[in-house]
Amino acid sequence: MGCCNWRCGLITGAVFGALVAILGGVLIPVGDILIESVEAVIEPGTTAYDNWAAAGVVVYRQFWFFDVQNPIEVLNYGTSPVVIERGPYTYKTRYLPKDNIMFNPNMTVSFVLPLGAIFEPSMSAGSEEDKITSLNLAVAVSSCLTLIRMSNSSLFQRRTVKELLWGYHDPLLKSTLGLFAPYNGTFDGPYNVFTGKDDISKVGIIDRWKGEKKEKKLLITSRDASAFAPGLDKKKPLYFFSSDICRSVSASYERSYSLKDIEVYRYGLLPSTLASPIDNPDNRCFCRNFKTTKNCTMAGVLDLSSCQEGRPIYMSLPHFLHGSPSLLTDVLGLSPNEEHHSTYLDVEPNTGFTLKFAKRIQTAELDDQTADLFKEELVSRMEMLDIIQWVLLGTGTGIFVLCLVSFLHLNFIKNKKHNHFYEGKTAEMAKS
Repeated sequence: MGCCNWRCGLITGAVFGALVAILGGVLIPVGDILIESVEAVIEPGTTAYDNWAAAGVVVYRQFWFFDVQNPIEVLNYGTSPVVIERGPYTYKTRYLPKDNIMFNPNMTVSFVLPLGAIFEPSMSAGSEEDKITSLNLAVAVSSCLTLIRMSNSSLFQRRTVKELLWGYHDPLLKSTLGLFAPYNGTFDGPYNVFTGKDDISKVGIIDRWKGEKKEKKLLITSRDASAFAPGLDKKKPLYFFSSDICRSVSASYERSYSLKDIEVYRYGLLPSTLASPIDNPDNRCFCRNFKTTKNCTMAGVLDLSSCQEGRPIYMSLPHFLHGSPSLLTDVLGLSPNEEHHSTYLDVEPNTGFTLKFAKRIQTAELDDQTADLFKEELVSRMEMLDIIQWVLLGTGTGIFVLCLVSFLHLNFIKNKKHNHFYEGKTAEMAKS
């Protein structure tokens, strides 16, 4: 009975150790998936929802202006404009939480993004009352010379930064005109995005924008850049939607680094985003003026008039980065630089949360308080689970090996004694 007890005990211990080790091994991939899935779903009570619904990381828009130095020479002699870069002029623009949040039966959530802009003097190179000589948009689009003369308007105008951005009364159009007018007190959206509750790979994907399934081809894989599906794959690009340009764009993995002790993946905007329609057919719908775009062969600019109520607005990266060479010769004073003028996102790979981005008209980076909260709420949980996983795996393996070795050792000793007994009996029988 005693023999059975120790043998049974060691066998039970080995089985128990094996089960504990298996549990630890299973928890390593499963635990990460559970945390990523549960915390990344957009629903009240999750880290993702708290980060998504609130204002979260404050977003700043920084504007640089090209101040035309020779407007008279351009008008009278047709010389190339000479410009000097002025800025940055910084505004806090994403500080209001999402509004009108409503969860829908099809696993989507609807919301709007309230818009507002607060000037930040400490982050700016001057006052928003600084005056800039720039193109007069009203004259540029007007074909009535009589009205231009009667309103005493010119192709160039001198306006304050505040007026150019947020609006001024234009004497020619007799209405408010500005690059972002109207802005304060308005909202972007409504948006409809998937919560990821039924399929975590769809979390944050835009289903509808302004009530319509616009750009269906790209929206089905695009998000608003604040968060992506958990468990990023470096080999796959990220797609995100920008309402400023009414389209989706993609970014590819560039490198990994530590942001406030949190590992992030950096994704950079692909040069093909602003390529000519000849090189990138997806940009064909952004080529509407064949004369300006040289029969759609020009790279580096996108015609946004279709999503800017017909206004002749073109989008480019600063200093026409990734643009056609002619853009740099037509305007003097430009010096594109990849480091200073590119667009990028820094994303935490396990959760898919964007912790820093620079869209080159706006910039955001999590502060120390938000970083500490993120590490406490999510990273620390993942580290604790990782410790538990390895402790279980190590403890279980140790118990299993100890019990197995002990069982084999005691079994060896027993067999050895058994053999000695029979050897002794055989010797006695031989003597007799």
